[in-house]
Order: sequence, then structure tokens, then C-alpha cells
Amino acid sequence: MKALVCILLLLETFVFVVQQVDGGHNEYEIADIPTAVRELREEMKKKNEEISYLTSQVVELRKENKDREIAFSAGLLESGEGYTGSFSTDLTLTYKNVFTNIGNAYNPITGIFTAPLKGAYMFRVSAFGNGGTAASVFIVKNGQQMVIAHDNQPHYDLSSSNGVVLILEVGDVVYVRLVAGRRLYDSEKNYNTFSGYLLFPLR
Repeated sequence: MKALVCILLLLETFVFVVQQVDGGHNEYEIADIPTAVRELREEMKKKNEEISYLTSQVVELRKENKDREIAFSAGLLESGEGYTGSFSTDLTLTYKNVFTNIGNAYNPITGIFTAPLKGAYMFRVSAFGNGGTAASVFIVKNGQQMVIAHDNQPHYDLSSSNGVVLILEVGDVVYVRLVAGRRLYDSEKNYNTFSGYLLFPLR
């Protein structure tokens, strides 16, 4: 920019000859330096305005995209190991070991994800237990069961997972419920997890 200003000052100081080619004939005339300088300054002003506008657009887009960054993932136990269940009624699980909570839409105290934007969301759940008692959990949307992760066998480990894409309105809730009479086992290895993220917003 400093170099360009110096050039402008030099242009204002000196008069030079401009060669024009017209129909094969060479014509020479004294250039109107002040006019040329004014035009160059006007062009620079327009370019600066364009750059300023584009910069503001980039800032707005970054802000908008940041508001759309929604993702979470959590394990069932905050620490240690042990069983969850079985219970006589279905139980909403609280996944306390939060790995990621971009947008803070997941509440580790209640175990509930609340949609901050209307959009298509992807959710996944895993269920792990020991043989003899089935391991069964539902992904629930606004009180309605969506999909189940279930495994049952008399011996050895039980493991299952499932996922679903849900269209959510602002304020819709999604959570996981342990089925009555079922049991999960978890440890620091985080066998049981609940995750979700915004695929894309909708209008």
C-alpha cells in the first residue's frame, strides 16, 4: 500500500507521454495526470469497499456456522465400574461421562438432549451387559420410542447398538431409556454410550 501511495505522488509530480495506437497510426499526447490519479484513487476506494463487504460477509457466515455446530457424546458412568438396573419400570439414563458437548444441547444431569435448532439429527446408542439378564435400551423422542439396542443370551457378554436420523423442531427432546427388567454393565472402558449431532439445519 505504501508503494502504491508513492507511485501516486510521483504521478502527480511528473508529466509523461502516452502512446496510443489507432488504426495503425501512432499518436502521442500529454496524459492528464491529475485525472488519472483521481480515477486510480476512486478505483482503489471501490476495491477497499468490496474487500470490507466481503470481510463482513465472512464474519457473518462464521458466526452463523458456529451457531449450527451441535454435537455430543457421553459414556454412562462418570468413573468406576458397575451395573445399572434392573428396575421394575423403564428408567431414563443419565450419561455422565461427557466426551463432547458442542453447543451444550446435551444435559448430563438429566440425560436429555434438547434441540436448539430445527434440523435433521443423527443419534446413536450402545448397550452392553452380561449374560443372564438382557441389555435393552430405547432412543426416545418426545416420549415416543424410536429404535432399540437389544441383546439377550444366557452366558457371556451382551453387546448391541443402533442409530436413527430424526427431524427435530426447536425444543424437541431426545434421550435413552433402560427397559424395565434389563441391566447394563459399564466400566472405565465406556461400553455404553449415547451420541448425537446435527446433520443439517432445516427451515
